[in-house]
Amino acid sequence: MKLNNLSQPKAVLFDMDGTLLDTAPDLAAAINRIRTARGLQPTPFETLRNVASQGSPGLIRASFGLAPNDPGYQDLVTEFLANYKAAMTVKTTLFSGIPELLQSLQQRGIKWGIVTNKIAQLTDPLVKQIGLQDAGCVISGDTTPYPKPHPEPVLEAAKRLQLAPGECWFIGDDQRDIQAGRAAGTATIAAGWGYCVDPLSWGADYLVKTPLEILELISKFDKK
Repeated sequence: MKLNNLSQPKAVLFDMDGTLLDTAPDLAAAINRIRTARGLQPTPFETLRNVASQGSPGLIRASFGLAPNDPGYQDLVTEFLANYKAAMTVKTTLFSGIPELLQSLQQRGIKWGIVTNKIAQLTDPLVKQIGLQDAGCVISGDTTPYPKPHPEPVLEAAKRLQLAPGECWFIGDDQRDIQAGRAAGTATIAAGWGYCVDPLSWGADYLVKTPLEILELISKFDKK
């Protein structure tokens, strides 16, 4: 992964859970409330953190061993969403370095946006509560007919920013983010600080370990 695989971005698109926000504590709490209500022991946090980017399907699979077509799955989804929506920002925070990164992008005149698989009924209030209203666009999992890894959400984000996909970087902590970005034609960066497992195998253009490394990448173009 070399810098010459990248060009100066006019916009940087971010996944939300595990990339911009450390949402795992509140997601885990929401699923574990279901378990404790049934007299079950909570699922260990580290088990849930590793699947936090996968949303309710990953959390329900890890905590209850159920898949979407299994009996009782939809009831768990309904209960989980109610729990989570009632307490989305108790422990959720921006990852260290993200506020500085977003501020620097704005100072440089580089647009930024959000492309998440979270459904809009969760994304919209979370964006407001956590203070991300300056995003140039917010694409949720149900904004387009297809969620990531389909390229349509990324293409929609570029369209709303009035840019070609090739003028954007897409940063995420899940393989689906890299697949979506590559299919859409953006540069792709794997966020090594999130909930990812084995990001080197995803085929991203670049891997960064901290948000501030993204600033370092962009700064290298200033010297060209």
